[in-house]
Amino acid sequence: MLTLCRSLLGCPKVLLIDEPTEGLAPKIVAVVAEAIRDIHHRGVSILLVEQKLTIALKVSSRVCVMGHGQIVFEGTPQALTDAPDLMKEWLAV
Repeated sequence: MLTLCRSLLGCPKVLLIDEPTEGLAPKIVAVVAEAIRDIHHRGVSILLVEQKLTIALKVSSRVCVMGHGQIVFEGTPQALTDAPDLMKEWLAV
């Protein structure tokens, strides 16, 4: 949270955020997700790299899935959710 706040001091147009929920307790993950949504609603574009798909889908307006160094999907979170074969192939553990 401190890093997000410090990043906003420069009034950025774009924030690059790499796995902000890594290692956090579930309650804190929800707080971070809400903060990211709030930052976006204030007009800051966000490029988010996140392995927790549920969080990424909740805070994103566009989604890209990479596999083997290539973008294998680009679209809305709903379009990704509507593609179970793609999700199974690239995102299932």
